[in-house]
Amino acid sequence: LLLLLLPALAAAAPGEFDPYRVLGVGRSSSQADIKKAYKRLAREWHPDKNKDPGAEDKFIQISKAYEILSNEEKRANFDRYGDAGESQGFSQQQHRQFHRFHDGFYFDESFFHFPFNSERRDTSDEKYLLHFSHYINEIVPDSFKKPYLIKITSDWCFSCIHIEPVWKEVAQELEALGAGIGVVHAGYERRLAHHLGAHSTPTLLGLINGKITFFHNAVVRENLRQFVENLLPGNLVEKITDKNYIRFLSDWRKDNKPHVLLFDHMPVVPLLYKLTAFAYRDYLSFGYVYVGLRGTEELSSQYNINVYTPTMMIFKEHIDRPADVVQAREMKKQLIDDFLSQNKFLMVARLTSQRLFQELCPVKKSHRQRKHCVVLLTGEGEKFAEAYEAFLTFAVANTKDTLKFVHIYSDRQPEFADALLMDEEKYRGRSAVVILERRNNAGKIAYKALEEAWQGSKEDNFILLDLLDQLRTDPGLLSSETVVADLNDELAPMFLIRWFYSTLDYISDCWDSLFHSNWREMMPLLSLLFSALFILFGTVIVQAFSDSSDTRDSPPSGKEETAAKMEKNDASFSKESNSRIPKKGFVEVTELTDINYTSNLVRLRPGHMNVVLILSNSTKTPLLQKFALEVYTFTGSSSLHFSFLSLDKHREWLEYLLEFAQDAAPIPNQYDKHFLERDYTGYVLALNGHKKYFCLFKPHKSGDEGGTPGSCEDYDALQHAEARGKSSCSPGSRSIKNKLHKLSFWMERLLEGSLQRFYIPSWPALD
Repeated sequence: LLLLLLPALAAAAPGEFDPYRVLGVGRSSSQADIKKAYKRLAREWHPDKNKDPGAEDKFIQISKAYEILSNEEKRANFDRYGDAGESQGFSQQQHRQFHRFHDGFYFDESFFHFPFNSERRDTSDEKYLLHFSHYINEIVPDSFKKPYLIKITSDWCFSCIHIEPVWKEVAQELEALGAGIGVVHAGYERRLAHHLGAHSTPTLLGLINGKITFFHNAVVRENLRQFVENLLPGNLVEKITDKNYIRFLSDWRKDNKPHVLLFDHMPVVPLLYKLTAFAYRDYLSFGYVYVGLRGTEELSSQYNINVYTPTMMIFKEHIDRPADVVQAREMKKQLIDDFLSQNKFLMVARLTSQRLFQELCPVKKSHRQRKHCVVLLTGEGEKFAEAYEAFLTFAVANTKDTLKFVHIYSDRQPEFADALLMDEEKYRGRSAVVILERRNNAGKIAYKALEEAWQGSKEDNFILLDLLDQLRTDPGLLSSETVVADLNDELAPMFLIRWFYSTLDYISDCWDSLFHSNWREMMPLLSLLFSALFILFGTVIVQAFSDSSDTRDSPPSGKEETAAKMEKNDASFSKESNSRIPKKGFVEVTELTDINYTSNLVRLRPGHMNVVLILSNSTKTPLLQKFALEVYTFTGSSSLHFSFLSLDKHREWLEYLLEFAQDAAPIPNQYDKHFLERDYTGYVLALNGHKKYFCLFKPHKSGDEGGTPGSCEDYDALQHAEARGKSSCSPGSRSIKNKLHKLSFWMERLLEGSLQRFYIPSWPALD
């Protein structure tokens, strides 16, 4: 009878599960359209955001539909047979109707003790289900605010069923304390499971600051709580007693943060407080006072603490009295979050980074959401203490939701101070007050500065109060506009400290991977390690045998040994300097003219450069002689060509080229006597014709240190016939030659590629 009724029930049941209908896409939709529809629906029907009673079932259907359509094989099976290979034809509603039908005959599947039915299993994990995109885009960034405990599970997993009661209890407890919970179904999210490094189920892991840590102990409540607690940094909460509380509360100047004290009768810091400290560590510093400990009586008495009720206090600029207090017999996460979120900043916080500036002084979104910042630009030390205290008193008395009072050290943020004060003399060495409003994220602000420097007098208070009153009715009072650069991060750790902590994290990861990771992941690393060791020891053994065989031979005589060493040194020297030995006994320097311009520059082969000396008719002979001496050692390179350019003929071409050079101004106060034009003689250009850029050498001033005004180089050092005549040793010749002083060092940097390059769109014609 049951077999006869089954087809009739299937025919009477509603339509089959259709993933296309669930996602609202057509059968010809692309993967991009399917993914877009899935993201939109998942965001709309996620149980954490949608409180509809059917949101959970709808979200599961959306996930299943996306799993089928995102897999080309499953999608093809569904298009052909109406089944993705996972018994989609027998829908959930049909199963429920059949379940109710056979319940009437007292024929339940529990008779077979079959615990894998999704109807029978606990569905509390469904609200924690993670998908790959959700994990990457939301969970990983959120792990910098709270740690996550993640379970990887699958169907047909007996161990998963065994740990389910403990997992359910711990998940509810940790979620109430502020930890994140996640569940990954390895059957549906294989990509995410592989990304997390889970190769078996069940697997438990922790995620904090984007770093994954695996759980390796027995799955009991105490071990899981301790595992999550060990994920947190050890310096989040400082133990406070009568001896160190003054120092702790006084650190607000250095940390630029309010300080929080929790008074409780528990000997260890509660996990709730540690999780809260981790979430607010960028804004607040946390301390814990165990009121039952001897050595905290003075602290409890000074602040009138009820030792039987947990008390949380926030201290800002004044350490003798708390800025805010909350007491409750049971500290709940929501209560603590509401309390701390209202006290995240000091009364007059110091702008130490661009992030803090953006939070305290947000960009104006509309006329009704205007927020103004009153900024005290001051300095450090006792000289500015009185002005700061007066500004703090004014801020406490005039605190409003639309006003934020901040201060900044002008010497630590000079660009910000100069943009607002325009480096005016009346503010130099004194404090100033500026009212500003951020207009956009690019740094544009509207502002108005007090006419006189801020001294904290009653007159200054009245002037500032009057301006703030006018600002409420007339936003146009901020008449000045400027653009400020991003603030420097004053509290950022030094590079060496960041490098040290990064190294420690890397070593810790390697240690954890070596002893706890899956061996399949470790095989490539172990293979590389053993290969390196094999090569190292093999080389040592071969070298040892070769050395032992060499010792059997008779040692050479002293003369032979000396000769061998000399030959070896000569060979090494010749090898090292082979690329620098000139191939000729002279330097070929050709004139760059309109005839050879195309071949010597425009169509120069890739990798080749033409080094061009700029000279005039009057300086031609001494400059060429000095140029040849300086570049002679570089003539062995086949990629370098040497030319000279007449300034008398091609001045316009040179000046056009120098327009593209930054800081390419010529030597000041040097002009041609006849034409009153700038003197470019002695300039050297290294031209790369293929990549269209050049490097520039500016002449060496005759009075600079290192010059040799009293000597005259001999051109016979080049070992070629002196057919051009003897160079003049007159003072004028020496000053001209000194223009090319240190050209050889410039050539060294040219070959190293460390010179600045000036690019041009195209090479101009040489008329």
